[in-house]
Amino acid sequence: MPQIVVATAIVRNRQVLAQQRAFPSDHAGRWEFPGGRVEPGESETDAVVRECREELGVEVTAGRTVGPDVPLKNGMVLRLYTATLADDAEPVAVEHSAVKWIGVEEFDALPWLEADLAFLPDLSRLLSNIARTRL
Repeated sequence: MPQIVVATAIVRNRQVLAQQRAFPSDHAGRWEFPGGRVEPGESETDAVVRECREELGVEVTAGRTVGPDVPLKNGMVLRLYTATLADDAEPVAVEHSAVKWIGVEEFDALPWLEADLAFLPDLSRLLSNIARTRL
């Protein structure tokens, strides 16, 4: 069973939160979704909550998975979960250069890490469906 790495699409007002890497140098300046490794004995959704607390200083409520499982070069598997903010706190860049709320129309403008690119089509559909249901 491969090690799971969770990524989190925090959804608010038909946008998702992305964060810009500060390191390592070959990833610096590129964008990704918050997340990290699932620790031993930890559920994937608990890892989503913990990672958002550590990386963004916010509490989230984890939702469902979106998109494909993405095999990583190190043998791990990246899995994307949706989440919502649990309160009115605003995410901050604790371990990254910047954080940014982005809509579907901005997806192609950011230089994403390769693994996170795989989630964009499914996230586009998800955000578009949210927009249609709120009209």
